[in-house]
Amino acid sequence: MRDDHPRLPSSPGFWRSPLRGPWFTSVLGVVLLVGITVLFVTGLVSYAAYNPDLSPVNDQTPDKGFLGFYLFAWPTGPVWLYRVTQGVHVTLGIVLIPVLLAKLWSVVPRLFALPPARSLAHALERISLLLLVGGGLFEFTTGVLNVQLDYVFPGSFYPLHFYGAWVFFAAFVAHAVLKAPTAVRNLRRRVREEGDLVAPRPDAPTVSRRGALALVGGGSLLLFLTTVGQSLGGPFRRTALLAPHGGADPGGGPNGFQINKTAAYAGITAADTHQDAWRLVVTGRTGTVRLSRTDLLRMPLHSSSLPIACVEGWSTADQWWRGVRLGDLAALVGHDGDPPDVFVESFQRHGAFRRAALRANQVADPRSLLALYVNGETLSPDHGYPARIIVPAAPGVLNTKWVARLTFGDL
Repeated sequence: MRDDHPRLPSSPGFWRSPLRGPWFTSVLGVVLLVGITVLFVTGLVSYAAYNPDLSPVNDQTPDKGFLGFYLFAWPTGPVWLYRVTQGVHVTLGIVLIPVLLAKLWSVVPRLFALPPARSLAHALERISLLLLVGGGLFEFTTGVLNVQLDYVFPGSFYPLHFYGAWVFFAAFVAHAVLKAPTAVRNLRRRVREEGDLVAPRPDAPTVSRRGALALVGGGSLLLFLTTVGQSLGGPFRRTALLAPHGGADPGGGPNGFQINKTAAYAGITAADTHQDAWRLVVTGRTGTVRLSRTDLLRMPLHSSSLPIACVEGWSTADQWWRGVRLGDLAALVGHDGDPPDVFVESFQRHGAFRRAALRANQVADPRSLLALYVNGETLSPDHGYPARIIVPAAPGVLNTKWVARLTFGDL
């Protein structure tokens, strides 16, 4: 092989792009430094929103150990809290994809550099890069698949994404500590660039480095415009071309908003929801009561204007819900004035989150309802008829549909 025509990627002359260089890589690295930090924080917040310390039912990563050190009781206000935190997490993750790919492209010559390890320190650095690159690709890939409701990865999304995030972010922090000072110097430098990323015999440029950054930024902007509408809900959802729109058409009218889990999917039949068959079982300090829908309608009814926001990043506009306060149901079974936690069970037969637990602060909030109506109309079967939970700022899966039983007490 002649030196002027290298054919192996391990040869510096193999890489001919004039765009690669410390400045280009550093710009992308700084963007990722900020963006991935926000992603990690909002991801941890999203996990806390499930209240995993409340009950094993809510804990999707039971062996997390010290990784759950930061968990806190998820608040009920403002009502748009989970919509914003999870919307930022999902939208920003998608927006950063072009930046991540451009950053990996900019440093790909180092992947093939020989010898693979010049010293023990260099070998440890290469291993950390494997964790960084592998972890980043894993987190972004599983995140996108989850947003698209395409669960092709082995195992449950929650533990895979949770543990993967910690591995990736640990490698990311180590890399940032080592490389951030160099990146700052590269951004300030105004002299001719040097280093192993600069092609020794570059091809003629077809676009400037700033033009390449503009192309990356344009790709991120396009992804933002075709994704962010899912978090805003309402008419903006039509602009979210890359977001899942659910498997069923919600139709129009008062019940015409996002449906991810239909009654048919959950195994709910008309016989289950018939007024002569369905009874809500409420258990607490003083015993158990069984309530028909007619019994519930005789109780004081209240209204709340609340959205539904899900882990996939989508959110509905605020809907008007009407039903019985969870605090009033707790009072029926001896928890008057200071309601405890509640364990909610659905009679759905298929799918995850058939059971969920809510904290005492969520039960006590006057906006938390066992909803019987939405937007002035009886709940449709797909939206949880004959009754569903609606709690301010809670992830959508904790707003249990087709409720069969409520058990009040410390969990």
